[in-house]
Amino acid sequence: MSRCFLWCCLGVSSQVAMAQAQTPVLKKIAAGGHLVLAHRESSIPFSYLNGDKKPVGYALDLCLKIAEAVRKKTSMPNMVVDYLQVTPANRIDMVAQGTADLECGSTTNNAERRQKVAFTIPHFITGARLLVRSDSPITLLEGLEGKRLVSTKGTTPLKAAIQANRERMLRIQILEASDHEKAVEMVEKGEADAFVMDDVLLYGLAASRPNPAGLKVVGKFLTTEPLAIMLPKGDPDFKALVDEEMRHLIYSGEARTIYNKWFMQPIPPKNTSLSMPMSYLLKDFWKYPSDQVPL
Repeated sequence: MSRCFLWCCLGVSSQVAMAQAQTPVLKKIAAGGHLVLAHRESSIPFSYLNGDKKPVGYALDLCLKIAEAVRKKTSMPNMVVDYLQVTPANRIDMVAQGTADLECGSTTNNAERRQKVAFTIPHFITGARLLVRSDSPITLLEGLEGKRLVSTKGTTPLKAAIQANRERMLRIQILEASDHEKAVEMVEKGEADAFVMDDVLLYGLAASRPNPAGLKVVGKFLTTEPLAIMLPKGDPDFKALVDEEMRHLIYSGEARTIYNKWFMQPIPPKNTSLSMPMSYLLKDFWKYPSDQVPL
């Protein structure tokens, strides 16, 4: 056997092996396997356990729509969906190792994570904004010049606020709170003029207060983080199907309906509404939905 022929054979074998390794999820389902959806315990309203300890949420509803697309693609109408609870510490490994097929939560798509896993089109774009009292005239970070801004110790928004304050020379007195609840209390009591944190958390915190109407979320994004469903890296057929279904949900309006269900209407377990309209960033991103993000 010539060396050239040997290398050609090895090359073909490698390509075949690679092709086989690139479609594990759909092959697994077609062979009668289960689709495993990873979910979080308390990532409200993306995925969490309701009062009956059943996983529910915005991202989970999107994943269930994707599951229907998998059933059709594989001609397996009786495909079983299993649920796997994950944590911030192990969620990436669960997908990277193939233990979970989709992670339905609030995970940011960034370059570091893309080394291990893949992401589909973002279902949410969050970032740091300001929580102020309803009677406050503050609408932008610049309106805090010479005033007091609080954030939670050890968080990305705190670091971003410190940097912006220094670069823009705003003379803001930046305060640190031990936790989110304490920071909200400081705003309510007038001990701070604003609280900077991811806006989705601010809406949730405001909705849980004794007087939700006494607070409002304002300002432009100080940081930007695209949240997306995770899936295994190196599985192009499965990824193509997931991306296609996400685009279908977006263009058909179903994704917006699901968004309104979880962000604009009362949700379990307390049946309160986050009253969080879709951000202009997500609206703009969904005009031309893509998995490409600048992070």
